[in-house]
Amino acid sequence: MQQTLTEKILRKHLVEGEYAKGNQVGIRIDQTITQDATGTMAYLQLEALNINRVKTDLSVSYIDHNTLQQDFKNPDDHQYLQSIAAKYGIVLSKAGNGICHQVHLERFAKPGVTQVGSDSHTPTADAALSMAGHPFYVKVPAVVNVHLTGSLPQGVAAKDIILEVRRRIDVKGGVGKVLEYTGPGVKTLTVPQRATITNMGAETGATTSIFPSDEITRQFLESMGRTEDWSEQQADEDAVYDETIEINLSALEPLAAMPHSPGKVGTVASLAGLKVNQVAIGSCTNSSFKDLMTAAALLKGKTIHPEISLLVSPGSRTILKEMAKRGALADLVAAGARILECACGPCIGQGGAPVSDGVSVRTFNRNFEGRSGTKSAQIYLTSVETAVATAINGCLTDPRDLGEIPEISEPEQFDVDDSLVIYPPEDGSNIEIVRGPNIAPLPQAKPLPDTLCGEVLLKVGDNITTDDIMPAGKYLPLRSNVPEYAKHVFEPIDETFAGRALEKGGGFILAGENYGQGSSREHAALCPMYLGIKAIITKSFARIHLANLVNFGIVPLTLENPADYEKIGQGDELEIRVAELDDRLTLVDKTTGAEFGLTHPLTAQDIAIIRAGGKLAYASQTA
Repeated sequence: MQQTLTEKILRKHLVEGEYAKGNQVGIRIDQTITQDATGTMAYLQLEALNINRVKTDLSVSYIDHNTLQQDFKNPDDHQYLQSIAAKYGIVLSKAGNGICHQVHLERFAKPGVTQVGSDSHTPTADAALSMAGHPFYVKVPAVVNVHLTGSLPQGVAAKDIILEVRRRIDVKGGVGKVLEYTGPGVKTLTVPQRATITNMGAETGATTSIFPSDEITRQFLESMGRTEDWSEQQADEDAVYDETIEINLSALEPLAAMPHSPGKVGTVASLAGLKVNQVAIGSCTNSSFKDLMTAAALLKGKTIHPEISLLVSPGSRTILKEMAKRGALADLVAAGARILECACGPCIGQGGAPVSDGVSVRTFNRNFEGRSGTKSAQIYLTSVETAVATAINGCLTDPRDLGEIPEISEPEQFDVDDSLVIYPPEDGSNIEIVRGPNIAPLPQAKPLPDTLCGEVLLKVGDNITTDDIMPAGKYLPLRSNVPEYAKHVFEPIDETFAGRALEKGGGFILAGENYGQGSSREHAALCPMYLGIKAIITKSFARIHLANLVNFGIVPLTLENPADYEKIGQGDELEIRVAELDDRLTLVDKTTGAEFGLTHPLTAQDIAIIRAGGKLAYASQTA
């Protein structure tokens, strides 16, 4: 049978299991990336695995999240990360060098390699195990052919392509699937445009997204001085896909994701005229050379609306230098923009919070309630072109109203800046790891008992995000200190939750559909585990969070009959016998006397991991 590109790459890296749809297989990981908000915990986990050196072809540690140094916590973490990188053979990208997704695309990513990243794409514990040479386990996905024809018209951007995909399949339509882009429309898109599309594929729940590697890929790598890293990667001509989504690029128009979901998409034309207080351009989704040069060209000789605050975050130091050389930074500043550091910044609530009840138009990838740092704010996600048009007019504006959009070409050769990239020594055995007082020891889950008993500590609805479970923003510096960070579990929903959980020795959480969507944020499992949460009972789980729960020994259970959700109340005392984790379990509500059926999506290996008390404990037992 002719193969998809996804199948080719997975089969090439297969080290364990039989390749068949739905089977769990182990694949070899070539590269890992971490960032500082997840990195300290990932490397504490790596230390616990007792290895001397990472076993991947390349591992890179990025400092791009917690770059605001308001006290000792963030700089202490950065010092820890630098010493760990030197000791274990990891490349370090220092604060100010740029956002991990953009920098990795420019400097390290290669066609055809496998990569695990700890930033909203895969669980961090899996990143640690991958660095230690363990296989990465994944169920063989269905592969969706997103077939592109035509070319983007004036004022329509790559962001609008992925917004169109999300409009069709929403935030759950990609679960268990890979979105593989094919068709003649692919050749009209640059590598940064493709990166915008694949980056936001995570918001559909997809396992990953992939484009072919072609002549356009080669030209991009050549511009970065990395021609030797190029290889052609294509699906077979008659490859068979599980589903097909047809998108005519020529028929698209500017789109926007509306509050408070990346999948709630409407046309900009239908929303035009909405008063806006803030515009933010950048993030890992839209901070490339083309994105920011387009913004500068559209703003050249103009001034932003007096009631707009415009924030711009370049994706990398290389892009920042190229913009400065071409006068684009001067154009942005003259128009009234504030130039921020090459970092995540406002996307994760680290500065740039909107005003109370304000409307912010952002080129970012998530618009969950409260993520911006202002709970009452309304966040809209758009293309750079729409964001600039909005900044000029002070209200949500269709960029086609600006007239001709300038065409930006990628440089034939970038003036690459690697001055903030540190390569490790050949031998790190004598390196001393530096630990600040905010770095707490790694908490460990307990092995699974035969019976789970406790109270429903919290009952929540559908689409609970990891931001709801573990707020970021001002709490990001606590990522290295689980006992302190755990005090804020579910704070946006119930400020009493953490205290009650500790007082009662843990218990259960009852939730609706798609529990744990959004950021990978393993702390949304790690901190509840620390508080004694024994199981999460839902109608359904988001894929990455489900994996994180397994990694930290929390049992993920789903209601056999979703209607039973209404029959179980917060405060009810529950008992679940899990001595045998069969496909079907019985929940006994000791408060009401009712019994309900439970199921789970766990593989035999998942069950073994939970029984051991989490993935690190399991890995130690099976080493």
